[in-house]
Amino acid sequence: MTTPEAATGHSHPHPRRPVDLADRHALVAHEPAEPEVIERARALKESALLDLGISDSVMTSWLYAKCHHQIATTAIDTAAVVATGAGACMLLYNPDFFCRLDVAGVKFVLFHEARHLVHRHMYVERELREDPVFTIAAEVSINHVAMRRLGRSTLPGERLADGTVRPTGVDPAEVHEAYRRDLRGQGLEPLSFEDFVETDMTVYAELKRMRHPPGPSYVCIHGDGGVPLDDETVARIGRAVLEETMRQARRGNRSAKDELLDLAGRSDGDDDGLSKMWGELGLSALRGQTPKTRRVDWWKRWLIDVLASKLREGERLVYPKKLGAVLLSLGHEPLLSRRGRERTKVVLVAFDTSGSMSDDVVEWLTTLVGQTDGVETHWLSFDGVVMPFKPGERVHGGGGTNFQNVVDYAEGRLEVGGATFEEKADAVIMVTDGYAPVVSPAEPGKWIWLITDGGDDWPERHDPPMACHRVTTGER
Repeated sequence: MTTPEAATGHSHPHPRRPVDLADRHALVAHEPAEPEVIERARALKESALLDLGISDSVMTSWLYAKCHHQIATTAIDTAAVVATGAGACMLLYNPDFFCRLDVAGVKFVLFHEARHLVHRHMYVERELREDPVFTIAAEVSINHVAMRRLGRSTLPGERLADGTVRPTGVDPAEVHEAYRRDLRGQGLEPLSFEDFVETDMTVYAELKRMRHPPGPSYVCIHGDGGVPLDDETVARIGRAVLEETMRQARRGNRSAKDELLDLAGRSDGDDDGLSKMWGELGLSALRGQTPKTRRVDWWKRWLIDVLASKLREGERLVYPKKLGAVLLSLGHEPLLSRRGRERTKVVLVAFDTSGSMSDDVVEWLTTLVGQTDGVETHWLSFDGVVMPFKPGERVHGGGGTNFQNVVDYAEGRLEVGGATFEEKADAVIMVTDGYAPVVSPAEPGKWIWLITDGGDDWPERHDPPMACHRVTTGER
């Protein structure tokens, strides 16, 4: 975190790092705090992480779930995420510092550090990262977002030994006020606070307009060059965190969606590299927008939403008490772990070979369902009979259509290739023109019908209605 003096440019020397911050044993052994202080700090950290995972920040909780070592150490002043060339990711925190905060303050610190790692992944240009004005701009932007997402009107404060409370970071409002005074002194018109903090690069560009921009000489620990942050490891972890957050958003997690849209709104368009990254992550579909020079078929967005609702997981961040006690007795750091998906989700996809269907529909469904993390997919084609189907094969037209055969197979009553379907499907996707006798599956809530051009959308009139949408490949 950053001292408040950094916002006004006061000078503080960087402390010399006493140990190798990638050496776990040296970190633990370095001038350890009192056991009761370590235990209290650990309890604060675990409570804060659970709160973040449950309600505040999918991105932050997922990042720290990947930090398999979370170490209390006095070798650093505040907190930091360490990412080394060995591919490891660690959370380091000073127990005395955490004990001077409350749980809400610790949450703020953890959110701040996680966002720093994501920022470094996104803004890869070394020249930009090494610009002290960009460093303070990142502090302003991150703290503004942290305060808004965590419902704070002020920075968290450290309670000092004399009973006074000192803010722990750069205050966006104070930086904006210093910026406003500087520009007024030059006879220039400053932006309002809301316009000033609109995007990361807006903050940076406006600070560059100052005659005397703030130059933090004691900034968040990531900025002083003392913490290992290997670019390759940061890029891998940062990408994985954003991809997982996007998956959560597509599965219906509102917090994940809001967090991604906010982050993208503060960065998308800053440069071609960032725009490409957001495009690859599927930002346009999440926003409900049509990407430039591309066509969006709205049935795809609909299917993503409906499938997500049927495959929604109960994943949460937990502290394994029994395992934690064993690890503590052995002198190791206990781990937070992800407990979710009681079993792999099973999706059955059936293509009607008698209907009109373009190859791009098959290819897109193969990509969406076949590569979704934690999903086991089974493929069929059918007309009058049910036949196995492998992604990549062409779907050839055939005669007559019998939906009941697919229902019987999905419910374990019909053999295909000499075997019945032994799995319990969480979702069944039917791609068809809809022209065949009506069926009534035992669990209609699990069935999703994609009706091809000119087809019969009877499933949405079924009692009870089943999820049904037309595949309109010509939509623009």
